[in-house]
Amino acid sequence: MGENEPPVRILLLYGSLRARSFSRLAVEEAARILQYFGAETRIFDPSDLPFPDQVANDDHPAVKELRELSNWSEGQVWCSPERHGQITGLMKAQIDHLPLNIGSIRPTQGRTLAVMQVSGGSQSFNAVNTLRLLGRWMRMFTIPNQSSIAKAYQEFDEAGRMKPSDYYDRIVDVMEELVRMTVLLRPHAEQLTDRYSERKAQGRRVALAE
Repeated sequence: MGENEPPVRILLLYGSLRARSFSRLAVEEAARILQYFGAETRIFDPSDLPFPDQVANDDHPAVKELRELSNWSEGQVWCSPERHGQITGLMKAQIDHLPLNIGSIRPTQGRTLAVMQVSGGSQSFNAVNTLRLLGRWMRMFTIPNQSSIAKAYQEFDEAGRMKPSDYYDRIVDVMEELVRMTVLLRPHAEQLTDRYSERKAQGRRVALAE
């Protein structure tokens, strides 16, 4: 980033409410790395989040906070435990609370995305594959690199910090790539997500060749 450019704004989501949640510890470590690279970070706490459609008109403080943070962000990090070969219900609930559009506001469209997962057993990629699919549905630019931490209970010390390892190095790689891609796409995000069908729906110019 240039000296006068504002820091990139990154929202981080995790998928477990355990007291020692390894997905939360992983995003906390990722946030430290992002801050080192000059990013501004926010970690959403999903402990008060209701299920989708549980509260009428989504009128709940946690839902409003999540959507405001998504609107604020230029990029996001999603980290889920792998449970029964998939992402957790809590992780999916957070994504389900982010509609493709709220009026003219699109909380996820055009934002960059990095995906990560933690596993209790051997290394797997089921959760990150699902998160990639969801990122595509949410019209986000998911970066090529990703992180999958096997036997996560062995990778963090008592203070919750990640131990030096190849897994840690991969998270550094992923966050570095996320910041770079966000900076590169920042001046072009609006143009890249300007769609004919949306211009037509809004009554804007709809010529195919402009």
